[in-house]
Amino acid sequence: MIPWQVLAFVFVMWLLILAGGGLIVIILGPFSFGGSVDLDPILNSGIKVAIALLLVTAWIFALSVIKNWIFQKQLKS
Repeated sequence: MIPWQVLAFVFVMWLLILAGGGLIVIILGPFSFGGSVDLDPILNSGIKVAIALLLVTAWIFALSVIKNWIFQKQLKS
């Protein structure tokens, strides 16, 4: 039988994946960083990529913290 903590980890993992994908597509996708200045499209895309990589890093860090918490709890019991 799979412990409930592992199932919670998988559930949180999928929530973070869906939330991150939704943020990228809905908010970051149509956003333009040029404003009134004519910004190069490649630079605009580069800024979006940098933000997306930061979000992915934050998601991985959050999942790593949750995973470590689950396994430490399993080792104690």
